[in-house]
Amino acid sequence: MSDIQTMVQTELMIDGIPSVLAQDQDVDVLKRRIEAAAATAGAFVDFVVVGNRRVSVLVTRRTRVVISVATVQFDPRDTGDENHPFGGLYDF
Repeated sequence: MSDIQTMVQTELMIDGIPSVLAQDQDVDVLKRRIEAAAATAGAFVDFVVVGNRRVSVLVTRRTRVVISVATVQFDPRDTGDENHPFGGLYDF
């Protein structure tokens, strides 16, 4: 029986739409950027999701944001490098 490698995966749900963050995303920094955007009339917040794809979300005072964390099986492709996207949960 082999040991299964795991990693922490963070899901960002914005107005009910889920996005799983790439591994290199600093969640504390992202929280502060969302808070700053919500304090304005509206501002775009960028982040990278699993698949190494950039997402831009317009955050306003009415935007609902939920962040959850789970331990999942390790995926070595999940580097956050936008120059090397891969298929998966977000196959556009």
